Amino acid sequence: MMTETTELGIEDDGENSTAVMGSYGSAVWPVYDAAAEILVLWAINQPSMRKHNFFVRQSSHSLSIDACGHLLSILQSPSSMGTPGVTGAVMWDSGVVLAKFMEHAVDCKRLVLMGKNVVELGSGCGLVGCVAALLGAHVILTDLHDRLKLLKKNVDVNVGVLGNARGSARVMELTWGDDLSTEFVAPLPDFVVGSDVIYSEDAVTDLLQTLSQLSGSHTTIFLAGELRNDAVLECFLEAALGEFQIGHIDQTQWHPEFRSHRVIIAASPKLEKLVLKELLNCKVPA
Repeated sequence: MMTETTELGIEDDGENSTAVMGSYGSAVWPVYDAAAEILVLWAINQPSMRKHNFFVRQSSHSLSIDACGHLLSILQSPSSMGTPGVTGAVMWDSGVVLAKFMEHAVDCKRLVLMGKNVVELGSGCGLVGCVAALLGAHVILTDLHDRLKLLKKNVDVNVGVLGNARGSARVMELTWGDDLSTEFVAPLPDFVVGSDVIYSEDAVTDLLQTLSQLSGSHTTIFLAGELRNDAVLECFLEAALGEFQIGHIDQTQWHPEFRSHRVIIAASPKLEKLVLKELLNCKVPA
């Protein structure tokens, strides 16, 4: 027999439970324990045995990808990868997976981005934010000051010059952990998105502070990342579970052509305000 918990929309079949959380219109699997989730992710996906950079070519100066009825051209700067601490100069699989997940979720009517306010954290080359704008959202793409030049080029090339984008995109500087200006919080965004933003234990506190500042009672967060370091991801999950409700989205809900054993995606709301964080698991198509 299935029972329902009203606050989270949880259905329990006796062995497993799913929940409808935030603005994502399909059931997710709640995550309660960080260490247990890490064991499951690494056991099932075995990321060290999977192909790295399945969807991207980081040695190329651009990445072409079909999205939202357009052929997008995402400019990259491979030479910048030699600079310590610089990761946003090229695309990673997690960004491609998250962008195509959003497009697929909109097409399947699990997600509505038309007219919504979106903030992208750690935008890098900006594919995720550009796709969100093409899906009708009003997007603020953010990164550190020295990453903005390439980001602005990609927004201009892929959103600004199309003229028929249903949404809008603008680029702003943002350092995690800093107090946010009114452009970010008045009003608070409907969605916060980010790919490959969970990469360092040192950055977890600042990242969560910014996520908390951006989150209201209606905010849904989607995060995607490479399965590289289990300690870093466990550190993030442990800290996030104190403030956010985290759930796992089944792989069958991903874009069928853009899945990877090396990538996870997360989405979520605050516990006290029921904002949403869901953990999304992707798998390579056969």
